[in-house]
Amino acid sequence: MTAIKHALQRDIFTPNDERLLSIVNVCKAGKKKKNCFLCATVTTERPVQVKVVKVKKSDKGDFYKRQIAWALRDLAVVDAKDAIKENPEFDLHFEKIYKWVASSTAEKNAFISCIWKLNQRYLRKKIDFVNVSSQLLEESVPSGENQSVTGGDEEAVDEYQELNAREEQDIEIMMEGCECAISNAEAFAEKLSRELQVLDGANIQSIMASEKQVNILMKLLDEALKEVDQIELKLSSYEEMLQSVKEQMDQISESNHLIHLSNTNNVKLLSEIEFLVNHMDLAKGHIKALQEGDLASSRGIEACTNAADALLQCMNVALRPGHDMLLAVRQQQQRFSDLREHFARRLASHLNNVFVQQGHDQSSTLAQHSVELTLPNHHPFHRDLLRYAKLMEWLKSTDYGKYEGLTKNYMDYLSRLYEREIKDFFEVAKIKMTGTTKESKKFGLHGSSGKLTGSTSSLNKLSVQSSGNRRSQSSSLLDMGNMSASDLDVADRTKFDKIFEQVLSELEPLCLAEQDFISKFFKLQQHQSMPGTMTETDDLDGGTLSRQHNSGAPLPVSSEKDMIRQMMTKIFRCIEPELNNLIALGDKIDSFNSLYMLVKMSHHVWTAQNVDPASFLSTTLGNVLVTVKRNFDKCISNQIRQMEEVKISKKSKVGILPFVAEFEEFAGLAESIFKNAERRGDLDKAYTKLIRGVFVNVEKVANESQKTPRDVVMMENFHHIFATLSRLKISCLEAEKKEAKQKYTDHLQSYVIYSLGQPLEKLNHFFEGVEARVAQGIREEEVSYQLAFNKQELRKVIKEYPGKEVKKGLDNLYKKVDKHLCEEENLLQVVWHSMQDEFIRQYKHFEGLIARCYPGSGVTMEFTIQDILDYCSSIAQSH
Repeated sequence: MTAIKHALQRDIFTPNDERLLSIVNVCKAGKKKKNCFLCATVTTERPVQVKVVKVKKSDKGDFYKRQIAWALRDLAVVDAKDAIKENPEFDLHFEKIYKWVASSTAEKNAFISCIWKLNQRYLRKKIDFVNVSSQLLEESVPSGENQSVTGGDEEAVDEYQELNAREEQDIEIMMEGCECAISNAEAFAEKLSRELQVLDGANIQSIMASEKQVNILMKLLDEALKEVDQIELKLSSYEEMLQSVKEQMDQISESNHLIHLSNTNNVKLLSEIEFLVNHMDLAKGHIKALQEGDLASSRGIEACTNAADALLQCMNVALRPGHDMLLAVRQQQQRFSDLREHFARRLASHLNNVFVQQGHDQSSTLAQHSVELTLPNHHPFHRDLLRYAKLMEWLKSTDYGKYEGLTKNYMDYLSRLYEREIKDFFEVAKIKMTGTTKESKKFGLHGSSGKLTGSTSSLNKLSVQSSGNRRSQSSSLLDMGNMSASDLDVADRTKFDKIFEQVLSELEPLCLAEQDFISKFFKLQQHQSMPGTMTETDDLDGGTLSRQHNSGAPLPVSSEKDMIRQMMTKIFRCIEPELNNLIALGDKIDSFNSLYMLVKMSHHVWTAQNVDPASFLSTTLGNVLVTVKRNFDKCISNQIRQMEEVKISKKSKVGILPFVAEFEEFAGLAESIFKNAERRGDLDKAYTKLIRGVFVNVEKVANESQKTPRDVVMMENFHHIFATLSRLKISCLEAEKKEAKQKYTDHLQSYVIYSLGQPLEKLNHFFEGVEARVAQGIREEEVSYQLAFNKQELRKVIKEYPGKEVKKGLDNLYKKVDKHLCEEENLLQVVWHSMQDEFIRQYKHFEGLIARCYPGSGVTMEFTIQDILDYCSSIAQSH
C-alpha cells in the first residue's frame, strides 16, 4: 500500500500541488470487482483545501487516473455502520450517499480517523460521525496554522515536514563552514554537538549574570501591580456610578417603548375605524331612496339604482379578521340585510304591477290591428322596462328567489298577451287567404284557434276528355278539398305568397325584439357571479326555472342561452301550432302553395340560423319547416298517385294527357318560385320523381288506348314534354329531355311507316315478297322467273295504283292522321311532311328494286316523285 501511496503522490497529486494524507482501497457495495482508491488530500498552497478524491486504474492497468473529487466541506455524514464489530463497509454522505466496502477494516479505520482529524483542523462545519468507535476520534483541538491535528507535532498527520526557505539557507551556510559536513557526517554531527554544549554553557552564564537585572524587573513589576490595584478601585467607583445611570436609562427606554407602542396601536385603531366608516357607512340619501324612492319616474329609478349599488358594495366589503366580532359591525350588516330585503320586496312588487299594467294597456290596442295583417309593437314597453335593467341585475345578485319569481310572472303575463295577439293576427291572415269571413267558415275556421275542421273530400279520378275541355282538368292534381280548380289562378297564389311572407316577416322581428329584451332586461348574457346557478331545469310550463341553486357560482353561458330559449318557448308557445294551422289551410286551399311555403320558410330559417342557430326563432321555424317539407313531399306523391289513377275515354282521342300538361304547369310555377332559392335540391328531387312518373304513365296510357294509336299518344306527349323541358331549361332533367326527344322521334318514325303501308298496301306486299326471296338467297336478276313475282304480276300490281288512286289514298291518309292527332300540339304538318319524305323514300326504293330485279323490262310506276310532291301539297292546302 505504501508503494501505491507514493506512486499516487508522484503521478497524480504532486502535479496538482496536493499532498496525499490517507488512502483506502474500496469498491462500491454490491460491485466488488471494480476496485478503486479513496484518497484524503490537502493543497500545499494557502488557503488549504481538503478533498476526498476517487482514483481508479486505467482500463489497460498501467497507470492511475483521477476520476472524481469531493470537497470535504460538502461531506455531511460519515457512517461506519458498526462501532463495535469489525465491518469493512462505510458510507459517505455528500450531495448523495456513496456506499463503499474497504479491502480491510484497518484501512477503513485509518481513513475515517484521518477524515476526523482534518475536519477538526480545517473545517468550521463539523461532520457527523455515526457508528464510529470513540477510540478513533481524538479530542477536538483549535485549528491553527502551527498546531498539529492532535495537539502535538504535525507529524501525527503528516509523515514528514518540509524545510522552509530560511531553514534551508541556514543549513547551507552552516554546512559551508565545515569541510567535512558532507564527506564525514559523524564528524560534522560531533562538531555540532560540541558547539551546542558551548552555547548551553554560555546561556547559563548569561542567566546568572542577569540576576540583578531580574530583581530590578521584579520590583518594577510589584510597583506596577500596586498601580493596577488603584486603577481598579477607581474603575469600580466609576462602575457604581454608571450603574445608577444605566437603571435610569433603562426606565426611560421602557417608557419610550410603551409610548411608541401606544401610538402604534392608536394609529392602527384609527385605520380600522376609518376602514369600517368608509366602507360600511351608507348615505342617508341612499337609505331614503331604498325605503321610499319613486320607482315610476326616471329620476327615482336612477336614485334607487345608485342606492342599490352602494348598498351592494357595503354588503360585499371584504372585512378584515376580527371585524365580524364587533357588535357595531353585526348591527350594520343586519341593517343592510333588512334594507336589501325591503327594497327587493318593493322592487318585485312594482315590476309585477308593471307587467300586469302592460297586459291591460296592450290589450286595448289590439282592436286597431284586427283588420290589418300586423302585430302590435312592444318597443315602448321594452324601452320603459329597460330602465329597470340595472335593478334587475342587482336583484339577480342579491335575491335570486325574487328574481326568479319576477321571471316566472313575466312569462305568465306576456305569454297570455302574446297568445291573444298572435291568434288574432293569424285569424286575420286566414281570412285574407280565404277571401271573406264566409269563406273562412267554409274552410272550418272556428274562433281564434284557427283549427281546420273542414273535411277534405276524396280526390276524383281523372278521365281523359276531348281536347276542348283539357284546360278544365289542368288542376286535377291539386288537393283542394271543397274548392274548385277553376277558382285558382296565378293571382290567388301570388296573394297567398305575399300573405305568408308578411306573416313570417311580422313574426321574425317580434321574436328577435323580445329575445333581445329578455337578454338585456334579465341579464342572461353577462359573466357575473350570482347566488344561484341553474343546475337542473324544470319544464317552464310547470312554473319554476330551476330546482337547485348553488350559492356563489356563476351561471354558465350555455345555461343562460338555454334559459333564454326556454323563456321564449313559454312566451311564444302558440306560434308553432298557429303556423302549422296556417300551413295546413294553405295546403288545403291549393297544394301548390307548399312550394311557396317551402321557399319562404327555408329562407327565414336560413336567416335565423345565421343569427343564432340555437335560438328560439331558429328552432321553431326549423320545426315548422319540417311540416312544410312533409306537405311538399305529400303534394308530389299525390301527383304521382293521381297519374297512376288516370283513365282514358274509349270514345275520344287521347291528345296531350292532363298530367303532362299539369307537369308543365307545375314546372313553370316551381321555376318561378324556386329561382335563387336555398332549397333547390328538394325541387330537383321532386322533378326526378315526377318526370319518371310522367314517362311511365304516358306509356301506360298509350298501351291502353283503343281510339288513338299508341305511337300517336307517345309521339304527341313526349313532344310536349321535350318542348316543356327545352323551354324551362331545367339542368337536372337534361337526361330526361334527351330521352323525351328520342322517344318522340322513334314513335314519329314508327307511326309514319305504319300509316304509309295502307295507301299502297298491295304494292308494299309485292315488294316485301321480292325482298324476302332475295333474302332467301335468290339472285336479284332471277326473281322475275318466280311465278308469283314475274313481270306480269308486277305490271298487274302497278296498274292498280294509278296517280288518281294514289292521290285518293294519300287524301284518306291525311284525314286519318288529322283524326288521330290533337290540335294543341299542332303536329299535323310535321307528321305529314315526314310521311311525304318517307313515301318518296319508299318510291325510290321500289324503283331501285325494279331496276335490279327486272332489268330491261321497261316497267315503271304510273306516278312520279313530282306527282307525289304535288299530291301532298294540294292535300295539305285543301284541308
